[in-house]
Amino acid sequence: MGYAVRKLGLSFALALAGATAALSVEVGTQPGAAQTQGDSMKEFMAANPDCMEFNDQCSFCAVVNGVAECSTPQIACVKQKIQCTKRAGK
Repeated sequence: MGYAVRKLGLSFALALAGATAALSVEVGTQPGAAQTQGDSMKEFMAANPDCMEFNDQCSFCAVVNGVAECSTPQIACVKQKIQCTKRAGK
């Protein structure tokens, strides 16, 4: 019985250590990804001032008073190049 309990405890400790390491790696990469997305969105808006709605197949955005208001990214999406879906006056 003692061996089984130690083996179970060791398995649990290893699983917990792996989960903690995975979380720390994921949290560390998030700000850079968000910053890159924000920069490319600003660049797209500057290059396409007449674009009123656009998306990257993950988030869908509308420009309101010069500011992009976007949906939450879809689950398991694959980002594509940002494309304008509605232009002013059309």
